[in-house]
Amino acid sequence: MAWDFSTDPEFQEKLDWVEQFCREQIEPLTLAFPAAGWPVGRPPAVNRLVDGLKDQVKEQGLWGIFLDKDIGGPGFGQLKLALLNEILGGYNAAPAIFGCQAPDTGNMEILAAYGTEEQKKKYLEPLFAQTMRSCYSMTEPQGGSDPRAFITHAERDGDEWVINGEKWFSSYGRFADILIVMCNNGMFIVEKGTPGIEFLEGAGIHAHIRYNDVHVPAENLLGPEGGAHQVAQRRLGGGRIHHAMRTVATVKKAFDMMCERAISRRSHGKVISEHQSVQNYIADSYADWQMLRLLVLQTAWKIDNSSAQEARTDIAACKFTAAKVLREVVWRAQHVHGALGVTDLTPLQGMWNTAPYMSIMDGPDEVHRVTVSKNILAGYTPHEGLFPTEYLPGKRREAREQFQPIIDADPDLKEYVAEMDQRGRRWG
Repeated sequence: MAWDFSTDPEFQEKLDWVEQFCREQIEPLTLAFPAAGWPVGRPPAVNRLVDGLKDQVKEQGLWGIFLDKDIGGPGFGQLKLALLNEILGGYNAAPAIFGCQAPDTGNMEILAAYGTEEQKKKYLEPLFAQTMRSCYSMTEPQGGSDPRAFITHAERDGDEWVINGEKWFSSYGRFADILIVMCNNGMFIVEKGTPGIEFLEGAGIHAHIRYNDVHVPAENLLGPEGGAHQVAQRRLGGGRIHHAMRTVATVKKAFDMMCERAISRRSHGKVISEHQSVQNYIADSYADWQMLRLLVLQTAWKIDNSSAQEARTDIAACKFTAAKVLREVVWRAQHVHGALGVTDLTPLQGMWNTAPYMSIMDGPDEVHRVTVSKNILAGYTPHEGLFPTEYLPGKRREAREQFQPIIDADPDLKEYVAEMDQRGRRWG
């Protein structure tokens, strides 16, 4: 039986490099140029600085860390990716500089898993090189978290498909070179500028799109016809665990900020770390952070040793647990910081703003709790009779039957049993 909580020394050296690189190079760049991680509208000088950082990542063999070796990534697997994301999640621009930014990561994964050789050449390779950007266009206004309510549909017309429908919260849709559109009868790749794509009033980077007789070539079907749900589950499973990985980093940062502030600030005549309520905040937050971290790492290990499908219960548990822990730890950190904690002068308010988002994106927490409950209960069977399996009088009778021959053969033991039964009746 193998059971190990250690990281091999060679990979730990990589993690140490990543932590130092993010702290000493990525963070200063994004503080000086806050939009450095966003590729649209950057001046050439910032592009050169960002490209220089990307070159360093590639030299370390860490570019596209989520992809397997056969499609250009290092093939680390989910457990090592979780350990890396535990660092990257603390720096907004880090995922883009390491070639693992959303939503491109999930789109690359399904292109790698379901794409034809032509689709991989035309779309996956440029996405991996960041010469192309993508959007995942799934959610519909009337559908919410229930894909069975989606009505966007594609009709076959000769050597084309014609898409009609409406999507919203299609992240980065206005800036994407390709949109991967989920229809109720298949997943399709739609290129930027295709006639019939109409952008409505969206929510920031989250586009609201109407598809009006959008014609795409037949070869732009991604995965099997009618297999949109299958393809989507592959994509969303990876997205959920990756969000949870990065949330561990955010929680750790909020925790560190809380601890530093607790031993630095005075209130009512003493350092606030001496107040019991603050001590409770720190103790509870430490336990919450560690439980989330271990749950995420264990889930990543399960994916590596089975599949995302086999680990779907754990992935769902990670998803809603990450949102819950983020919400609670950031709330405590804000209170330890006082009024400063609810301003934009520290990262805490930005973290707090992401907590509701974490609870809704990739399916609301309530849906994932239902998934976990159903999957767990499927492994149990109802007990027979009026009383549960652990009903002690019934279990005691069965145990007594097992030892009855010994009891009957030993007068002292028989007397002892009778005495125990009498005490049980008297005390019960």
